[in-house]
Amino acid sequence: MEKKLMPFAEFHGSKDYIKSALRKSRGAIVAIFILSVIINLFVLNGSIYMMMVYDRALPSQNMATLFGLFGLATLIYFAQGFFEVQRSAMLADIASDLERSINPLAIRAAHELAISNDPADRTGGPLRDLEQVRSFVAGPGPGAFMDLPWILFFLAVLSMLHIWLGVAAFVGACVLVVLTVISEKLHKKSASTINELGQKRQYLIDRKRRGAETIQALGMRHRFARMFLGLNAQLSLQQAEVNNTLIILSTISKTMRMFIQSALLAVGAWLVISGETSGGVIFASSILAGRALAPIDQAIAQWRNFSSARTSWARLNQTLLKYGVPEARVALSKPKGRLEVSELQIVPAGQETPTLHGVSFACEPGAIVGVIGASGAGKSSLARALVGIWPPSGGTIRLDGATLAQWESDTLGGFIGYLPQTVELLEGTVAQNIARFDPNATSEDITEAAKQAGVHELILHLPDGYETEVGEEGRRLSAGQRQRVGLARALYQKPSLVVLDEPNSNLDPAGEQALAAALINLRKNGSTAVVVTHRQSMLRFATHILYLADGKVVAFGPRDAVLTAIKERSNVQTMPEGEAASA
Repeated sequence: MEKKLMPFAEFHGSKDYIKSALRKSRGAIVAIFILSVIINLFVLNGSIYMMMVYDRALPSQNMATLFGLFGLATLIYFAQGFFEVQRSAMLADIASDLERSINPLAIRAAHELAISNDPADRTGGPLRDLEQVRSFVAGPGPGAFMDLPWILFFLAVLSMLHIWLGVAAFVGACVLVVLTVISEKLHKKSASTINELGQKRQYLIDRKRRGAETIQALGMRHRFARMFLGLNAQLSLQQAEVNNTLIILSTISKTMRMFIQSALLAVGAWLVISGETSGGVIFASSILAGRALAPIDQAIAQWRNFSSARTSWARLNQTLLKYGVPEARVALSKPKGRLEVSELQIVPAGQETPTLHGVSFACEPGAIVGVIGASGAGKSSLARALVGIWPPSGGTIRLDGATLAQWESDTLGGFIGYLPQTVELLEGTVAQNIARFDPNATSEDITEAAKQAGVHELILHLPDGYETEVGEEGRRLSAGQRQRVGLARALYQKPSLVVLDEPNSNLDPAGEQALAAALINLRKNGSTAVVVTHRQSMLRFATHILYLADGKVVAFGPRDAVLTAIKERSNVQTMPEGEAASA
């Protein structure tokens, strides 16, 4: 067997996947820093031009000097604008490259979050966090923060013009920095509350969308509306408080910057009157001070985006570390279907009580195992565990001797057929759903699966046959049609293991006959089938019976032997209704 190449090998061993992705763009990042140096040096252009005009051109009244200075300043302004556009374009390219690198990881992590029922999935998950980081990197924020250290350079230049100009600007910068720190603390304090309320509101919206028909039928619309309005009011109040605070701080910051410029004019005028500097310094220092303090203003304006991006970065990286990168595995060949379950224990996500306790059984390829038991016995938990949805919290599940964890999930899924109790088809055509949206699926494979499920004729009578659009969650089809198409999807490409959870719950007599034929074909093809059922009619096709009660195995073995043992052990009339029906 060959070692399967790791799909995300470049992230192996990394503790920060986003930094690892950004390293691919290190050349562009270096270029951006160089552009930032040039842009900030060009900022001196306005101040130098003003000084030259007032100190050279006006006293000499030389038009050639004036036009020469103007032409040079204009050229530098155009160059500065060009470099700023280039810097923004390069940041946008880096953001796009980052998104392309992280997207496969984020999609995988989002799926794992949904499967594990992790509360983090309610935030919109890693995809939303990635979009937040990408938007910040592509926006004006990075440029503002790269310009921030240049405040010291401009203060130094001001001090070279005169020490008192440097001191006045330094005091103003300190005031603006204090405002920035206050802004950060206030935003950080309220950000978690806003995020939590936003998550609850989005979760409520999703619940209402999924359960719209039930909510309508049971007269719950106004109750849901009140719940939404209550959460929305809390969120709006928190957001308004934060916005008002940030607006006040931003306004104070801008006002202080204008005041500092005016103060510098006054200091400059005092110095000129005192004969300590030239008149051009007054205007040059005012322009330079405005540019020196502008990055602080920009940083305050971008602080909310920066804080959100920083939170998203940390949360996204934590999620990717947990769910994003699959481990390298040996590529195993397609199993024949020998199923072994040993001391299996299942604790569903978000719960503490196991739904299965020490379940053990085994069967050879071609076996059909009927799983019976009352509601709450753990039958659906077993079905989810067998197909790898719920990982064991104890014990093992093996296919041809290999635990399910030894398979890459998509590879394992190609060898398994699964029909859940509630069949949800994905938006697309009937053919796409049967083929599990495999772009390489052939018409022969699709129609073969439909014929194995006995649904080929039904599909041909749909408006567009196999090209019929099923709509969101398959709602354009009836429940019975969805179940039969779902069965065809489960049988696509003759899987080694097929798990059917109440496969006849919505079937009419024709559907029942088609299901019976499918089970017979599964046995002929040598596939192992596990069928969860409450109906006695399904048990006549079973080779083995697994009887569960309270998450434990009561009996397992050949069908007739188990049914006889159940009847001998307990009188049918005293058995719970569901179990009596199963037996």
